[in-house]
Amino acid sequence: MAESKQSAEATASDVHRKIRAAFEAFDYESNNTADVREIGTIIYSLGCFPSQKELHDFVTEVEDDHTGYIHLNRFLPAMTKVLLEHKFPPIPEDLLLQAFEILDKEKKGYLEPEELTKYMTQEGEPFTQEEMDEMLTALADPEKNHIYYKDLISQLTTDPDM
Repeated sequence: MAESKQSAEATASDVHRKIRAAFEAFDYESNNTADVREIGTIIYSLGCFPSQKELHDFVTEVEDDHTGYIHLNRFLPAMTKVLLEHKFPPIPEDLLLQAFEILDKEKKGYLEPEELTKYMTQEGEPFTQEEMDEMLTALADPEKNHIYYKDLISQLTTDPDM
C-alpha cells in the first residue's frame, strides 16, 4: 500500500515538473503568469488536445479575473487534474500519421510551411496567423524549411502513462 502511494506522489511530482516547465517557457516576465493567448500552446505542448470549447472553458476556469493573464498557482492544479484524469487525450499516433499523409499528396515525407498554413488556417478550427508563425518557428527544419511530420508526430504524442 505504501509503495503505490509513493508511486502516485512521484507521478504527481513528475506531472507538476512538466507543467511548470511548459508554463515557464511562456512566462516572459518571470512572474509566474502567462498570457491567456499562450495557454492553448502550453496545453498542446503537454500532449493534450482539447477542442476550442474545452480550451475556452479551461481558460475561463483559471484566468485571473479577466485580466488576460493566468497565474501558475491557478494553472498548475487545474492542469494537473487534466493530465492525471486524461481529460484531453492525445491523438493516437497512427491517426496523426494518416492525417499528415493525406495532406502530403505527393508523398514527399514532409510538408512545406505554406501547405501546413493553408490547412491550419482554413480548415476545421482555424489557427490565427500569429499562432501559425509560432508553430512554424518551432516545427520547420531551419535548413530546408520543411516540416518532417514523422519527427513531429513523436513530439505530439506522449506516453499515456506519463
